[in-house]
Formats: sequence, structure tokens, C-alpha cells
Amino acid sequence: MRIVPGGPMLVEGPVEIVLEDGSTVASDRFQVALCTCRRSAAYPFCDTSHRRRTRPRRRGAEE
Repeated sequence: MRIVPGGPMLVEGPVEIVLEDGSTVASDRFQVALCTCRRSAAYPFCDTSHRRRTRPRRRGAEE
């Protein structure tokens, strides 16, 4: 397992994941990217939605 700073958790597959509601999802891929930001439309799998996050501009910052 490896956690990508600001990104997903990479897990060697295949994996079966138990969700909060008790349901399970599975992937037979050799490596799986799990979402840690909860922005993914494919949650619990990462769809790179974390990349679209924009940082708010700081007041007084030079342009």
C-alpha cells in the first residue's frame, strides 16, 4: 500500500472493499487507486477528481 500525498491510496490488487453501508465492491486489477478525498464519482475508486480542486486565492496576493 502507498499513499500519494494529495491523491489516492494505491493498493496491490485484486481487492474487495467493504463500504460503510456493508456492501462490497471488488476489483481484479493488479493495482487499485482508492479515493481518499471523497470527490470521486466512482468512489471508493479514484477518478482523479482530486486534481480539479482549486486553491482559494489569498487576499493581497500579487497577480
